[in-house]
Amino acid sequence: MTTKNASGSRRNFIKTSLKGAGGAAILSNFPTIVPARVLGKNAPSNLINVGVIGTGRIGTEWDMPGVLKHDDAKMIAVCDLDSNRLKKAQQFVDGFYTKKNGSSYTGTKGYEHFEDLIANKDIDAVLVCTPDHWHVIPAITAVRAGKDVYMEKPASLSIAEGRILSDAAAKAGAIFQIGSQQRSMPQFKKACELVRNGRIGKVHTVYVGLPVDDPKESTPEHEMPIPANLNYEKWLGSTPYVPYTEKLVHPQDGSFSRPGWLRCRQFGAGMITGWGAHHFDITNWGLGTEHTGPIEISGTADWPPANALWDVHGNFKTETIFNVNGDTVKVLASNEYPNGVKFVGSDGWIFVTRGNYSVTASDPASNAAKAKALDASDPKILTSEIGPNEIHLINSTDHHGNWLNSIRTRELNIAPIEVGHRACTVCLLNDIVFQLKRKLYWDAEKEMFKNDDEANFMLMRSQRWPYQINKEYDVRTLVSK
Repeated sequence: MTTKNASGSRRNFIKTSLKGAGGAAILSNFPTIVPARVLGKNAPSNLINVGVIGTGRIGTEWDMPGVLKHDDAKMIAVCDLDSNRLKKAQQFVDGFYTKKNGSSYTGTKGYEHFEDLIANKDIDAVLVCTPDHWHVIPAITAVRAGKDVYMEKPASLSIAEGRILSDAAAKAGAIFQIGSQQRSMPQFKKACELVRNGRIGKVHTVYVGLPVDDPKESTPEHEMPIPANLNYEKWLGSTPYVPYTEKLVHPQDGSFSRPGWLRCRQFGAGMITGWGAHHFDITNWGLGTEHTGPIEISGTADWPPANALWDVHGNFKTETIFNVNGDTVKVLASNEYPNGVKFVGSDGWIFVTRGNYSVTASDPASNAAKAKALDASDPKILTSEIGPNEIHLINSTDHHGNWLNSIRTRELNIAPIEVGHRACTVCLLNDIVFQLKRKLYWDAEKEMFKNDDEANFMLMRSQRWPYQINKEYDVRTLVSK
């Protein structure tokens, strides 16, 4: 079997290797005598070739290591608009395989443009670890090219973009997983199963505690020369052009400390999506509202000074109302609550959080760091066994491993894009309320506000040419539907 044929058959092999007769049919084409290493699970034709788009903090410290540790995947390409980070990522992957194989490896391809990486036919799946404003376009490009995708949360910067992305993934038949890794932590699954199976009675209130960014850190910076190693024009993407400053983008000292773009509304929505995408997702998981949405949203937020460089929301309080099986459930969110999710029902409560767990070294401090990862009003609630005829949620102990297994089996993963989109929608509804400062009414089926043109116009952000999702997706067209 030549290298060319191995590459060309890889995708079919992945999709059929666990299908019994289908896999046997492929293996029947091999020569009679084949080394065991070729027919093993890590044979070249059986590996999932992965490319990485975005090699900053979350990509390098979390997503890349999360995939590299799996022997049935091979990272063959990386992409970044910062050539220094790109080179560092190549060295990181090359170094991993050099150490793993015991011989020098320098085969990791590097790309400045994600379009070129996606065009590589040897790549089966991609990690999208870009800043929030660059999530949707690479992901849509990838699924349309026949790639499977793991994308960092939040799903999008606007509700309309999220819907477009989820529909595109469904149309392509892509395995698409969101980086909502809390679903792969046992305490969150346990909490949601207990709630879904009525261990605290009928749920009436959920408390969601999120951190916030300190507005005192929002000192303006004067315009700086654009670093020669950064394609700043493309880095801005669909967002408006603004003068470059280092605090606006990411550190240029080679470190992976928390980047400034996370605190700029131009590129994200602040902690309401940064942590909200995690905790509102768990809220949906526990309530069984993963494929629908709320009916009412209200709340307030503080904002930094008008001239602040870092201009996302500060302290906040919101109330989001869900209709769950005919009953009203209030979801109260605030930075004043302990970081985590507390389900309160007629027969008790359950609180779940990450505890001391963090994804990267520069994660913001949690005011629940010393709290129990799983707690309840009565300890007996937590020892309750879920019976065979009760609701059992998907089990995963390794978020990246779950994605890779889903690619092989074509079975549903633990955090599919539609579920991620619905969680992100709750975050963005809260963000719109922060801006409009009034109660809003939401139609979760149509994904539009009721009788509110001003709010509906905010379902989509304007997009700078030539970085639009597609020219036919004009906000006015979306709002009028």
